[in-house]
Amino acid sequence: MENAQLISLSRQIALQHQMDVVANNLANVTTSGFKASDLMFEDYLMPVARDNDFAGFDRTLHYTQDWSTVHDMANGAIEQTGNPLDVALMGEGFLEVETADGPRYTRNGALQIDATGTLVDLNGNPVLSDAGPVKFSDADIDITISPDGTISTNNGDKGRLRVIEFADAQALAREGDNYFSGPAGVAAVNTRVMQGSIERSNVSGVTEITTMIRVQRAYQSLASMMQRQDELRSTAIQRLGEVRA
Repeated sequence: MENAQLISLSRQIALQHQMDVVANNLANVTTSGFKASDLMFEDYLMPVARDNDFAGFDRTLHYTQDWSTVHDMANGAIEQTGNPLDVALMGEGFLEVETADGPRYTRNGALQIDATGTLVDLNGNPVLSDAGPVKFSDADIDITISPDGTISTNNGDKGRLRVIEFADAQALAREGDNYFSGPAGVAAVNTRVMQGSIERSNVSGVTEITTMIRVQRAYQSLASMMQRQDELRSTAIQRLGEVRA
């Protein structure tokens, strides 16, 4: 395969990965606390090895490589819901949730109480406090959550939400169900909890649709160029075959 086609193919593969990222962003445009992703590209130079035995010099070829996926940690819009179990995080912290695979972190503050009286997220996983899962009884009313995350009812304090901050949020790995995993963080210092509100997704639908159109057009342009190269090669081979020895 010619170098031009290999370079085009590397770009198409990268564009396909970018389309997957954009599609995931659009699918979560209404997911509370969702953080958008973006793809970073770098220039991959070839050849790495060189040979000086030939008269001509090796030409450096520039391939496209999708280097990394980055998280957009900008805060989403805050929406007041009036639900005392909804919390929005003002700052860079994450709620810590206990899952079957261990602790996970989320910005989705749409919480609820399950049949056992445990404070859980929308996936049914316990939301952790400094003392573990938060438990309520039938006698608990007037639930309040203070800016530092302390949960209290008419029967007293129930614990303080474990809000975790990370020195480098890009080190977190995105998982399903709007969770992140990663190295242990520290108790939040600069994050405040707002009761009765939730943080909306920070995905801009208009921006993502525009990006999707741009990626699709770039992919189609490369596909068209590769098709024309195939036609030129076929024509050249046919004409060479017609030349008499």
